[in-house]
Amino acid sequence: MAVNRPTDLTATRPITQESMTSSQELRSWANQVTLSIPITGNGSPEGVVEGVSNPFPQLYIDLDGTTGTIEYRKMQDDIAGDKTMGWVLV
Repeated sequence: MAVNRPTDLTATRPITQESMTSSQELRSWANQVTLSIPITGNGSPEGVVEGVSNPFPQLYIDLDGTTGTIEYRKMQDDIAGDKTMGWVLV
């Protein structure tokens, strides 16, 4: 079974370069972690909120759900180039 999740930083490698800027490994890890944080809002994200489905589907939580919290997953990066499309109610 394939599992997609943020990768661990390697403890033996520096997170900064000699120029004191972030290493590529740190930037990649921070981007993965940021994308794994749920997006919250009111109403459906379809046609409104941009998201990505790769490397793993982003989660959107509708805080104004009529029967409680409603979750959506970004299953397609875009539809006809529109990055706000492709959300699926879970």
